[in-house]
Order: sequence, then structure tokens, then C-alpha cells
Amino acid sequence: MSARAEEARVRVAAAVIRREGRVLLTRRPPGGPLGLQWEFPGGKIERGETVEQALVREIREELGVAVRPLQVLEIARHDYAGGPSVEVHFVRCETATTAFTAGPGVHEVRWAAPGEVDPDEVLAADRDFLSRLPAMP
Repeated sequence: MSARAEEARVRVAAAVIRREGRVLLTRRPPGGPLGLQWEFPGGKIERGETVEQALVREIREELGVAVRPLQVLEIARHDYAGGPSVEVHFVRCETATTAFTAGPGVHEVRWAAPGEVDPDEVLAADRDFLSRLPAMP
């Protein structure tokens, strides 16, 4: 990949919030890019933000709660056909509450065991990580 293409890669922070063997997933609204796909909550890392700052901002915007980033679990890259190239930073996070208030970018929120989620309904950039999640401490 050229240096210019690498610069165009969108950096994304994804919160990995686990409770009792389940992980928190959000669903994109219908229509728009990748509509109705499940994903780890989070979003773009803005210029000048750290991964942790982006997660705190994005989770407050998407779910109306405070989150505490703890540890980067993995960084994955994915190139969507005809779409963006992304670099996803999967970060283990904690939140004190599950009283979520979904923002406009969230169609649905769910707790799911990683194995019960249909991979075809998950963003391609998140699929491999989700499949490895049960083996992670």
C-alpha cells in the first residue's frame, strides 16, 4: 500500500465491553454505509485525539455513558471494496452503567455471546476480532 493510501486510512476506536461472557454490540441505522450491520461501539479518531480520548467521546455520543479505556487488545486493518480503508483499535473498556441512551448513529444495542452472532451481520472489519474474542482473557 502506498504512503498516500496509508494516510487516507481511517483510524477507528472500538470499545470492547464484556459482561458475563457477553460483549456489547451496536447496530448501525438502516440506509447509509453498511446499514444494519452490528459493530463494536466507537468511531473515528479525530485529528489530535488519542485512541482513549476518541472512545470516551464516541461512547458518550453513541450510548450516553462514560467509559474507561483499559487496554488495547488488537489493531486490525481492513479495506472495504469501494469504501474506506480502516485501522481499528479494539480496546477493552469498562462502564459503570448499562443504562444506555442510543444516539442517532445507533439503531439498536445488544449484549451477545460472540459465538451467537451471525458473522454476516457484523462489519467485516470487526469479524475476525469477534471470532477470536472468546479465547481472550
